[in-house]
Parts: sequence; structure tokens; C-alpha cells
Amino acid sequence: MSKPKKSRAKLLHQYYKYTGFYSFIWQGVKGAILPTAIIVALLFYVNYKVINLNDALLYITQNFSDFFIFSIFLASESILGLIPPDIFIAWTKNTESPLLYLAILAFLSYLGGVIAYFIGMAIVAIPSINKYLYGKMSKHIINMQKWGGFLIAVGALLPLPFAIACLAAGMINYSRKHFFLFGLLRFGRFIIYGFLIYSALS
Repeated sequence: MSKPKKSRAKLLHQYYKYTGFYSFIWQGVKGAILPTAIIVALLFYVNYKVINLNDALLYITQNFSDFFIFSIFLASESILGLIPPDIFIAWTKNTESPLLYLAILAFLSYLGGVIAYFIGMAIVAIPSINKYLYGKMSKHIINMQKWGGFLIAVGALLPLPFAIACLAAGMINYSRKHFFLFGLLRFGRFIIYGFLIYSALS
């Protein structure tokens, strides 16, 4: 008597279990808890013991143009996520329309990921740069080859290098359709962190 075929969901579960995806997720979640707690705690401490952050952020709002700040943010999100987006989320709290500005940040972060994806595709056509980055990012590229969109989802939601995941996706020519779809989860991160940071600055 032949064994019943396993469902696609069970096969996927088995695959992700054997390739260490769940362990990778758990490590990412554990790694995210402490930095998030530290950031929120620092915001509370600085706000109440050192300087009123609302006043400091208001100063930035009044002395730097929105276009300049958004441009810096987009550049950061397109090039390996050099500046933590939490700083910019805190900045939106003192703008004229916090939720609108937060939505713009989320869109720019998503756009930055798209730019990183196409940079990755372009790099493949330049052998010397491709070889150098492939060596530096071998772990991310191997993980992208194993897990694809789920790795993009993890990078989008957790405080992990989203731009690096997007760059790796471009370098292996990962499906554009699925990349754009999984990348939309980036908006969820800004909703969650927006709530946490706005609460800390209230």
C-alpha cells in the first residue's frame, strides 16, 4: 500500500525545517528584541532625563527641509541601510502630519529596497564587482537561494538589513513579481515601530 502524498504545505514546512529557516527566524527575533528594547528605553531616558526629544526633533524639522531628510533616508535605505530608520520615524512625530510622513517613510524604504534589488541585478553584469560582493555577501546569497521571498519578508519586518536582502535578491535574479509582493511587508514594520516610538515620545 502506497503512502499518501504529503501536502505542499507539509513539504514546505519540512524543507524550511531541514534548511534551518525556522532557526534563522528565531535567531532574528531574539536579536531584534534586545535592540528594540534598548532603543525604546533610550528614547524614554533621553526624553525625560537629558533633553526633551520633542524639542530636539522640532529643531530638526524647522532647520532642515523635508526633501533633504527624505533624500538622506532614501539613500540610506538603498545602500545597505546605513542609518537606522527608527531615527527618521522619531522625526516624523514632530512634523505637521506625522502619519502622512510615516507613510512616506515606509514608501521610501520600500522604494529603497527596489533600488537595491535593481543594483544587485546590475552588479551581476560587472564581473569584478560581482565577484567581490559575492564573496562578502555569500551567506546572504546562499540564504536567498534557499528561502527566497521568505527571507525578504524577514528583512522587511525585522530590524535586519532589508537593503542587503534586496541586493542579494537582485544578484540571483529572484522573481520580480514575488520580490515586489514580499517587499510590501516593509510597510508593516513602520506601522509597528511607529506605534512604539510615538508612544515613547508621548
